[in-house]
Amino acid sequence: MSTAPAYRRSEPDARRLSLIEACARVLARAGIAGASVRTIAVEAGVSPGLVGHYFAGVDALIAATYAHTGARVDAALETAVAAAGDDPRARLEAFVTASFAAPIADPELLATWIAFWSLVRARPEIAALHDQQYGGFRAQLEALLADAGVARAELRPRAIELTALVDGLWLELCLSPQAFSADEAAAIARAALGRITSPDRSAG
Repeated sequence: MSTAPAYRRSEPDARRLSLIEACARVLARAGIAGASVRTIAVEAGVSPGLVGHYFAGVDALIAATYAHTGARVDAALETAVAAAGDDPRARLEAFVTASFAAPIADPELLATWIAFWSLVRARPEIAALHDQQYGGFRAQLEALLADAGVARAELRPRAIELTALVDGLWLELCLSPQAFSADEAAAIARAALGRITSPDRSAG
């Protein structure tokens, strides 16, 4: 039987995560232009060589940070839906309005996303991650809309509509929180859901 401490098994994962979190902070503060192996290493308090040990360059680290950030958002959405219970409409509302509260409605998270978005047209791997994450969001939204009684033919267009609404409200809430409150954003989203899930609209 091995006598090595159990914590050693998780140490590489912890170090990798610390580099990803440091990369996210650098991206939020300095954007893509300021994200280098050296600056990320300094932020994480490690040597540049350690970054190279875990990632094949800064591009790979940025891609991993994008995936990790998307996973954090997904986890927050899943938590909100789970807390809403079994009622389909409550679960739908929870999913749509979760973006207006912490940890998703966060100016630092927005700054990180802006850095990622700047790479979508230039970096195929980032574009693929973007498509995967947004596709996953819309697919989950379609499933929740279906559970709430929205007709099959309406699922895709209504999911696109709601995604655009949520993104717009989230973006403005993070950029200019004095313009309107999270409660107002949630009320606007609920009103849209009311129209979309009304019996007249959903019939067919």
